[in-house]
Amino acid sequence: MGFEPPQRLVRALGETYGDAAAAEWLGRLPALTDDALSAHAVSLDRVCAPGGRSSLVLLVRREDGSPAVLKIAPPGAAPALERAALAHWNGWGAVELLAAPGGGAVPDEALLLERLHHEMSLRSLPEAKALLEAAGTVRRLWVEPPAGHAFETVVERTARQVEPMRTATAQDPALEPLVSAALAAREELVQDSPELFLLHGNFRQSKVLSGERAPWLAVGPEPLTGERAYDLARLVRDRVEDLIASPGGAVTARRRVKKLAESLEVDHARLRGWTLFRAVESGTRALTAGRRQDGELSLEFAGWL
Repeated sequence: MGFEPPQRLVRALGETYGDAAAAEWLGRLPALTDDALSAHAVSLDRVCAPGGRSSLVLLVRREDGSPAVLKIAPPGAAPALERAALAHWNGWGAVELLAAPGGGAVPDEALLLERLHHEMSLRSLPEAKALLEAAGTVRRLWVEPPAGHAFETVVERTARQVEPMRTATAQDPALEPLVSAALAAREELVQDSPELFLLHGNFRQSKVLSGERAPWLAVGPEPLTGERAYDLARLVRDRVEDLIASPGGAVTARRRVKKLAESLEVDHARLRGWTLFRAVESGTRALTAGRRQDGELSLEFAGWL
């Protein structure tokens, strides 16, 4: 199958894996796509554009004519773990994982999913309504992890992020105060994790789409296990560009932490700490990748906390 992958995906893969590794996987993508279409016995409607930043998303039709989505991701995106999480949620609060006809073997990189309204996420709603719906959705995802799972923990994932943050500080000493504060917050938080749930890992408004069988369903998990405060921390930073542009942005950000902590019965101090760490980590990572505007927005937000 010949096609041009969305440029958004091409740029993001190069940033994440390096240009050479990204080019190698993109070179194999047409063959991977043909194999996945055949294994799932689906026909292609069209490539979803602009699509995601970590995978190719195809709008497809099953043999009975029903719509579905075929998602093809590189190994680094851990599609097997996404499959395991979606199977465990079994459609509760999240997009449903569909089986291949006959239950046969399918490519590891490919997931067949129920089709949602990809053009309508929670970001299409007014802010207050979006946060309310987001809270109701993420609450459903917080369940006991499956026995014998292979998901990493919050401690493990964030430990891998520490050194790149320190490297960013070495390259730009002006980042040192915020990075030091974020690392200190993490160090304190990981000393005592109060709970162990299966987490979405990348939960925010754009990861919750409108559906037919439920009003809103989560997509695109980067699953891990740990405390709920970590999972909420990215949601706190949603629509950061609007917050920065608002004269009352700092007050609104702090109020959002408090409101989400109270509504979902999460410890306020732990949510603030994880929000600080994740905002600084995201900001330094964006600066390193050359996305200066994104980085500065995240870091300015972090400074408000």
